[in-house]
Amino acid sequence: MSDLERIAVFGGVYNNHLSLQAVLADARQQGAQRIYCLGDVGGFGPHPDRSVPILIEQDVLTMQGNYDDSIGNRLDDCQCGYTDPRDNHFAQISYNYTLAHTSDPHKDWLRDLPAGFRLEFAGQRLLFAHGSPRRVNEFLWESTTPEPFIRRLLRDFDADLIAVTHTGIHWQRRLADAPGRGLVNVGAIGRPANDGRTDVWYALLTASDPSRSSSAPSPTTTHASPPRCARRACPRSSSRPSSPAGGPPASRSCPPASGHDLATDPAPAPLSDIRALNVC
Repeated sequence: MSDLERIAVFGGVYNNHLSLQAVLADARQQGAQRIYCLGDVGGFGPHPDRSVPILIEQDVLTMQGNYDDSIGNRLDDCQCGYTDPRDNHFAQISYNYTLAHTSDPHKDWLRDLPAGFRLEFAGQRLLFAHGSPRRVNEFLWESTTPEPFIRRLLRDFDADLIAVTHTGIHWQRRLADAPGRGLVNVGAIGRPANDGRTDVWYALLTASDPSRSSSAPSPTTTHASPPRCARRACPRSSSRPSSPAGGPPASRSCPPASGHDLATDPAPAPLSDIRALNVC
């Protein structure tokens, strides 16, 4: 790995501290030198105060999702962006519980998180957003995010690769004429997809040494499980329902270039490898 740098990116912890621990261990085992969380630390799981210390102690670069903004600012709801009244009803129950059981120091930590990350390396521009660069609670589903729309996002927000979460369902789409450019939804580690499996998903971004290649490698998708199964990482309460995961408020977005709430950090040209971690 002397001529490569690897970054792990995940989203949607949702109070599932056991899954968080398993993912961090797996990412380190895979050689990740930096680890990013795309937000939504709280929500749905029974122990709101257990994930923040892990993120801090493990030096995970964490940005703000809708849940984090709401909890941190002591708002009335999660700003999830749901349109179905049933989703909003159950989301409110979860939000009220999380708000009541999150300590004030952790609320303040969530309040002060950056709204996104922008990384630049080897001529490639990488942007991390929660829902989308346009709106933190925008749902970018694979079935409703065509290539022309991705091209527009990349153009409008000066990026070569955008990584998001919010929907909780992993997928990626690269441009046909530029395989190193596109959009990756990294999934959610706290509430596995409702597909009958016990996998949670996160992304590994690997960059070539600029001295060896002037362009990003083409993204590839793999499905792999670690040799040992981290059974502790999926309590029953963290199973994912059929409704989509939460997302940030409609009024917030990542700035197109830079700003006081957009953290910047140098990183290399990305290759996206979406990894499945079997946690049960």
